[in-house]
Amino acid sequence: MSKQQPLVSIAIPAYNAEEWIAYTLESAVAQTWPRKEIIVVDDGSTDQTAEIANRFASKGVKVVSTENRGLSAAINQAYRLCQGDYIQELDSDDLLAPNKIEVQLAALRESDSKRVLLSSPWAHFYFRPHRARFVPNALWCDLSPVEFLLKKMGQNLHMQNATWLVSRELAEAAGPWEEALEYDQDGEYFSRVLLASEGTRFVPEGRVFYRASRSNRISYIGGSNAKKASLLRSIRLHIEYLRSLEDSERVRHACLTYLQNWFPAFYPDRPDIVAELRTLAAELQGTIEEPRLPWKYAWMEPVLGSRVASWAHQRLPEKKAILLRGWDKVMFNLETLQTPDRNILGFTNPTEKG
Repeated sequence: MSKQQPLVSIAIPAYNAEEWIAYTLESAVAQTWPRKEIIVVDDGSTDQTAEIANRFASKGVKVVSTENRGLSAAINQAYRLCQGDYIQELDSDDLLAPNKIEVQLAALRESDSKRVLLSSPWAHFYFRPHRARFVPNALWCDLSPVEFLLKKMGQNLHMQNATWLVSRELAEAAGPWEEALEYDQDGEYFSRVLLASEGTRFVPEGRVFYRASRSNRISYIGGSNAKKASLLRSIRLHIEYLRSLEDSERVRHACLTYLQNWFPAFYPDRPDIVAELRTLAAELQGTIEEPRLPWKYAWMEPVLGSRVASWAHQRLPEKKAILLRGWDKVMFNLETLQTPDRNILGFTNPTEKG
């Protein structure tokens, strides 16, 4: 008798996602892995998210609506409902390549335990995922937990949520998402998953498409003091997690680099947090410096003043992104008019020839 294939749960938290939820569900339904369940937790949306998601009920999508409690609470609810041997978290505006789950599970070996953490490449896109450019970084390989966190924190890198395929054993060992956090919830959670794992197995064929949305997204800090407080807690936890694996000079150096990279998120508006970060740096036997403007904005300071230079540094990249996003939307609409039946990913099903 052949061994039964593992069941994979695709967990999708959603809040006011009516614009993109259908595309996300399309990519989930299209997964070539045959044994899957798809669970959407609608986190108290005030738009048509639940109605659109329910249109996929005939394709095996289960929709559960709750009161609005935030991203982490919605994911925790989805995890409680999941029955799978593996869990694929998928944000409500992102996309999976059709064979993402299949190729990741195929990379497992007979001798592997359930503590192997599967990862894959990811790329940004605005409206047209087939225009995404996958640019490798130092996390795109097999790594031990300590080496992964060292590279992540020391080189200012991260992996997008949906790249991970997590066994139920690993998810239970890591515990739930921390619902009090309003920023970097995923970074903190998957650091705990890493700690519980035997390391990552990187599968280059399993691609993820991360939609670069507007500035009201969860990952945008802006002037939110609640998000800044959450980020501070996540920073502290990241350092604690890495030092629990290894407390060495290279670890302390990576932690100091990590503090320096995030310092501009608090300076100069939150002097209380700035003081905490300086104390934390001292505990790591180092210091952090006041942020310096990149050269492309530093020239403005003596000419136009520090306020204008800082504004340009903070706002111009956002303005550029708005222009690029607008152009990509125009092109997306034109392509949709020309080929209305085209799959949003623009791919041929990998199980088909041609």
